[in-house]
Amino acid sequence: MSVSSGRKLPLLPMLGHTKGKRSPVTCALKCDNACSGEVCNSSSNDYFRDIASATMSRRSALGFGAAGALAVVFGNAVTATETAAAAGPGLAAAAKAGFGKSKLHFSAIAPVDAAVDAFTVPAGFSWQPIIRWGDPLFNDSPAFDVDRQSAAAQARQFGYNNDYTDILELPGSKGRRAVLFANHEYTNETIMFPASMPAAAVRAIGAAAHGLTVVELERKNKNTPWSYVKGARLNRRYLNDTAYELTGPVAGSPLVQTKADPSGRTILGTLGNCSGGTTPWGTILSGEENFNGYFVSAGTSPEDKRYGLSSKPTARQWELDDPRFDTRNPGYANESNRFGWIVEVDPQDPTSTPKKHSAMGRFKHEGANVIVAASGHVVAYMGDDERFDYLYKFVSKDKYRPGTTAADRRHNMTLLSAGDLYVAKFSGDSPAAEIDGSGKLPADGAFDGAGEWLPLVVGGKSMVSGMSVEEVLVYTRLAADKVGPTKMDRCEDVQPSLHTGKVYVACTNNTDRGKTGKEGATEVNPRTLNRDGHIVEITEAGDQTSTKFNWNLLLVCGDPARNTSAYFAGFPADQVSPISCPDNLAFDSVGNLWISTDGAPSSTGYADGLFKVTLAGPERGRVEQFLAVPRDAETCGPIIHDEERHVFVAVQHPGEDGSFEAQNSRFPDYVAAGATPKPGQARVPRPSVVQVFRADD
Repeated sequence: MSVSSGRKLPLLPMLGHTKGKRSPVTCALKCDNACSGEVCNSSSNDYFRDIASATMSRRSALGFGAAGALAVVFGNAVTATETAAAAGPGLAAAAKAGFGKSKLHFSAIAPVDAAVDAFTVPAGFSWQPIIRWGDPLFNDSPAFDVDRQSAAAQARQFGYNNDYTDILELPGSKGRRAVLFANHEYTNETIMFPASMPAAAVRAIGAAAHGLTVVELERKNKNTPWSYVKGARLNRRYLNDTAYELTGPVAGSPLVQTKADPSGRTILGTLGNCSGGTTPWGTILSGEENFNGYFVSAGTSPEDKRYGLSSKPTARQWELDDPRFDTRNPGYANESNRFGWIVEVDPQDPTSTPKKHSAMGRFKHEGANVIVAASGHVVAYMGDDERFDYLYKFVSKDKYRPGTTAADRRHNMTLLSAGDLYVAKFSGDSPAAEIDGSGKLPADGAFDGAGEWLPLVVGGKSMVSGMSVEEVLVYTRLAADKVGPTKMDRCEDVQPSLHTGKVYVACTNNTDRGKTGKEGATEVNPRTLNRDGHIVEITEAGDQTSTKFNWNLLLVCGDPARNTSAYFAGFPADQVSPISCPDNLAFDSVGNLWISTDGAPSSTGYADGLFKVTLAGPERGRVEQFLAVPRDAETCGPIIHDEERHVFVAVQHPGEDGSFEAQNSRFPDYVAAGATPKPGQARVPRPSVVQVFRADD
């Protein structure tokens, strides 16, 4: 269909829900069909499963029992108690007392069929949206009207497909006022707009639905749900014309200079924002992930191929309206180099300029999560969300100031602008030649090994032969290829625990496992076509600035009733909630891990959801499902305020596989097809930030 016609996105398949497969609409819109092609990672670096397989096969061959295996697990690692004692300002006060019992008591829900269009919570809990796509943010913002959408209206309303979220209490409000941050990863124009809408209007409104949002919240007391405040002082939208300051070694580099910005220091907009993190000084980090899907490029250079840039028209075709989105246009060859960074936003200051931090490297950032090491340096952990890509760590040059003055905060807001960048290499405790190929899971759960952080930039100098610091940071994937890190299965959220200092890595899945020319099943992931993913637990050898670490597997995900290779840190598999495709991670106040999922319908047939995992004591590895999201949706941005018995999630792309004329979901308003909506309701699904709370509070 022609670009000038009413129908949008001519490259997208119009398909309904297909059980057992990832939505083709999600693949096209969210990640530019990354799984249908091969991003050119031609390095010979080891696969993570090869290494884990070597470790476990040797353990089996040597006949270690449970005691011997556990000695290997803990003998070379820093224990949780030792870590907490040494970790300094980065750890929560609760670390001194260890793990405790949460006030958030619930009975795990049963898995929900993926076709069910409902938001499901445990008995005794209720839910309501805090804010939905299209809700007006400012006093002059129009109310959302699906039949009268415009770019000007959308720029003053809450954006689409919220992913990372956080809620920060405003000082002096006694818990009654807060600020909510949400980013907007991508749009699905097929279900947002009628087929009759002009294509140019579709492109403009879709562009305005991207970016970031900050909005104030209020409530009567700590037991009542939050509501957003229209017209509040801190409310702000970050759009494609919002100016971002590029910080760090790449600022001003010829690699990021364009016709519109010859200085190479000011970037307009942010794209593909996925997960994120919140800093100890109260700013928000957001990761630019699948930015490549917004650009047309020659697609022939090693850099283009490694980042998935191609010459095909983009799904949204913004290149028809703005020359910078076609890097073949004179003066815009470097425009795509200006995306793929970690963004930092100050939600407390609506006049501040957001930043993109080049010192943290450029790749498909899922997010960045910060902890303060015992040395006082700030350490950020980051995953590159692509099959067979890498895990990274950034260590700040300067040290964190724990004071509360304005000068302390200004100093801390510079910490991510300079520092050292590393990439992870995992190893087992035996050579690969000792693999016995048994494919059996160890009864004692001794999934463990060692590892090191390989330097890319240290002390302001490149550690990669033949590449300058600027080249390492702009083409971080290519630089990492050269130093030999470990290929991972889509490491997404990477969260350090403020209770123990341990680091948790969500490896969502890798559907290439077992395909022709690809590695097959191993002990650490004994299945072909790894659809379920796993969680890696890392213990740094010292504080978080160390270049050595130990690792083990906390979870090998799956439905135990259907998949005997699922593993839950030794906890009985028949006593857990089935879990698949871990994505975002969070912790509650007493150190339990919470996991939101993305893609479970494709592997288990169940809806995506939010799960609690106990990390310590006799129930370590116990997985309990807290909620399930509606049809076609994924669960994002979990926030756990267990002391108030409140949980928050971002519900992204509900009804993704439908069309405007035949919707797959009515979340969150649930207006019946053909019915007249009440004020504030809509006939279309609306991505939303949702609060779950005790019904009796």
